Amino acid sequence: MKTSGLKPLLQVNQLGIQFGGLKAVSEFNLQINKGELIGLIGPNGAGKTTVFNMLTGVYEPTEGDILFEGKKIHGLPPYKITRRGISRTFQNIRLFAELSVLDNVRIGYHTIAKNSLLSSIFRLPAHFSNEKEMRDKAIEFLKIFNLEHLKDETAKNLPYGMQRRLEIARALAAGPKLLLLDEPAAGMNPKETAELMDLIAFIREEFDLTILLIEHDMKLVMGICERISVLDHGLLIAEGSPEEIRNHPKVIEAYLGEEVGENHA
Repeated sequence: MKTSGLKPLLQVNQLGIQFGGLKAVSEFNLQINKGELIGLIGPNGAGKTTVFNMLTGVYEPTEGDILFEGKKIHGLPPYKITRRGISRTFQNIRLFAELSVLDNVRIGYHTIAKNSLLSSIFRLPAHFSNEKEMRDKAIEFLKIFNLEHLKDETAKNLPYGMQRRLEIARALAAGPKLLLLDEPAAGMNPKETAELMDLIAFIREEFDLTILLIEHDMKLVMGICERISVLDHGLLIAEGSPEEIRNHPKVIEAYLGEEVGENHA
């Protein structure tokens, strides 16, 4: 595990959100240091994706603070949070299905591009220079993800596992410091899941990333995460190492839906 020895990259304090009279998440705390790979798990409906939506500006929390690199980001729109250095993928793949593989990655670069409006409107040389630079960078990204040979393919025609890889590539094109992966192994077969584990480990090192991962595949979570936080009904019920979480009574109870009194090892 790599840590900076300085302030946490992400600090979440007493975070909560209420929809009408329902508290979807309450008093959630999380600290992530630079370079860590952290898991966020829990039963269906526990509030995991709601946490992601608050971290990325999709939802504005009704209580608590989110600090990224020591600065508050809650209340900012999603595009500003992306520019601060947080990118995400989604539980249900959200590619631009009718666009090419290459164009999907180029869009990732456009989220952080600083093209002049005048340059784009009047098609000045700077506009074409920036577009070529983004295209070249996108192709380099596709090489890393072994997708270059499919650059002209329509995204919706890719096999499911490759669509996941493309979504991660697009998220990384925005140059994040923190990558949020929302159930990246959903719908994958065991072979694809094993390849995904290798890919996550690779991009973490290659891009010097910090990663927060939501996942239901416990083999994947226990195999790559250094620390795990567990949500149940919007509340943090446990956090610790994979071994501690595997044997935690409240975690076993939350997943099995019964009191821990029998042998559930």
